Amino acid sequence: MKFGKNICILNVGGTKYAFTREVIKDFPLRRVSRLHSCSSEKEVLEVCDDYDRERNEFFFDRHSEAFVFIMLYVRSGKLRFVPQMCELSFYNEMIYWGLESSHLEFCCQRRLEDRMSDTYTYFSEEDIKAEVESRGEEDQVTRFASEGGNARWLERMRRTFEEPASSVAAQILASVSVVFVIMSMVILCASTLPDWDTAKNNTVEEHRIIEAVCIGWFTAECIVRFIVSRDKCEFVCRPLNIIDLLAITPYYVSVAVTALTGENPQLQRAGVTLRVLRMMRIFWLIKLARHFLGLQTLGLTLRRCYREMVMLLVFVFVAMAIFSALAQLLEHGLDLESSNEDYASIPAACWWVIISMTTVGYGDMYPITIPGRVLGGVCVVSGIVLLALPITFIYHSFVQCYHELKFRSARCVRSLSSEFLN
Repeated sequence: MKFGKNICILNVGGTKYAFTREVIKDFPLRRVSRLHSCSSEKEVLEVCDDYDRERNEFFFDRHSEAFVFIMLYVRSGKLRFVPQMCELSFYNEMIYWGLESSHLEFCCQRRLEDRMSDTYTYFSEEDIKAEVESRGEEDQVTRFASEGGNARWLERMRRTFEEPASSVAAQILASVSVVFVIMSMVILCASTLPDWDTAKNNTVEEHRIIEAVCIGWFTAECIVRFIVSRDKCEFVCRPLNIIDLLAITPYYVSVAVTALTGENPQLQRAGVTLRVLRMMRIFWLIKLARHFLGLQTLGLTLRRCYREMVMLLVFVFVAMAIFSALAQLLEHGLDLESSNEDYASIPAACWWVIISMTTVGYGDMYPITIPGRVLGGVCVVSGIVLLALPITFIYHSFVQCYHELKFRSARCVRSLSSEFLN
């Protein structure tokens, strides 16, 4: 700071604080410390709201009581919420002065997370990216306007195919896609019936035509979405688009193999492969995730809780290794004359452990010795406890994801209603 007096006065919402230049230079709040590097009034006004040269006073039009608690953090190193003040408002003040949520005490961090979840202000990385793009694409809007209606038409087509709730046309297109998914699933299930091969040729031929029409619709939809997408590489790497490709490709592969091999039984050695490829069309059901909130919530929850899922699998595998080894020893290893052959090996005992820990209990194998039955009881109780520990985190994440997606859907419905009324 190359101007003004040695004493600097900070006026925050009417409350004044006096500091020396040396204190300002090393001040813990980034916005305040930036004043030391300012060399002109223009730079100062980029940091604060107003400046009085005569008194060397810097004005900040911010919440004075919130700044009192922030100053307590500067002195004591502990930051807590202001009583009777909204957590989100205080968090906004923290961001303004250069603090983050990690500076809060742990109890206040939990309050902030709960508050953000309750008011649907918790945004995922995709939301933040979309928000930044929407705010930073003024030049792109200008470019659309300068290029004419072609670019605007492509953008409208992209929103129609990618965002089912963006317009009436998008909802109609999504409904048609759901109908085709249901039809293809019905045909796939009907083709596995015992009477399918003995049905009349006309009926089978009609079903094949319907199946071809469904595949044609999915193929055309995928091609159009690829053409109107902004980033072709990002489009190919999206999980749902990969699933679409896996669901569509087997049909063309099976048609090509059938055309090459014909009806000769000796050339139909690829029949098993064709049946596997045909069953891969069950992935079409995942396409419904584009249109149903429940499936979107499930996918988002699994993506955010992958650590908890890995922890759950580790718990299960560790317990399975321990209990299977003990079960094999108690049921087969101690008394070879009256041994239980169902527990002849540790891998065989692993099946019993997993169905016991999940409390399924098919009854196909069970311990017959008293120590084995005691071990079985301990295994069941341990399974309930181990499975319940990570489930709490997954449940809270599921509720949070559901509220978040529900809020997004409500915003789309409001915009859709406005468009329909206009």
